[in-house]
Amino acid sequence: MTIETENAGRVVAVSISDRKGVKKWNVDAANLLVAHGIENDAHAGDWHRQVSLLGMESIQKIQARGLDVAAGDFAENITTEGICLWLLPVGARFRMGDTALVEVTQIGKTCHHHCAIYQQVGDCVMPREGIFVRVLAGGTIRPGDRITMR
Repeated sequence: MTIETENAGRVVAVSISDRKGVKKWNVDAANLLVAHGIENDAHAGDWHRQVSLLGMESIQKIQARGLDVAAGDFAENITTEGICLWLLPVGARFRMGDTALVEVTQIGKTCHHHCAIYQQVGDCVMPREGIFVRVLAGGTIRPGDRITMR
């Protein structure tokens, strides 16, 4: 899969939680706030990991191993489709929808405790294929919104 400059992908789901360390629930829309993250999400704040993203392609790898998982189950805020997130370099910028602009700050993460998914199948894709971004321009995002590279 290549990263295109036009119509690079789309938002499949938007998810939030009221505390860290738990699965997130899907919402119809969410507000991205500049230098903060997703309004009413536990991971939002003044730091480099304001919003987390994971591709459906990554989730499907775990589904193929027999686990019933879906968007938000990896504690990602935004589930995408059609873009290899983990291939984006730190500093890459992209739009979601018409207004939200974000910048990649981190690829993957170190897991200090194995999550429930890792315990069930011996693997979790979020540490390798999930990314984190900071919000440069806010806006409302919804499932179905386009993702375009800047």
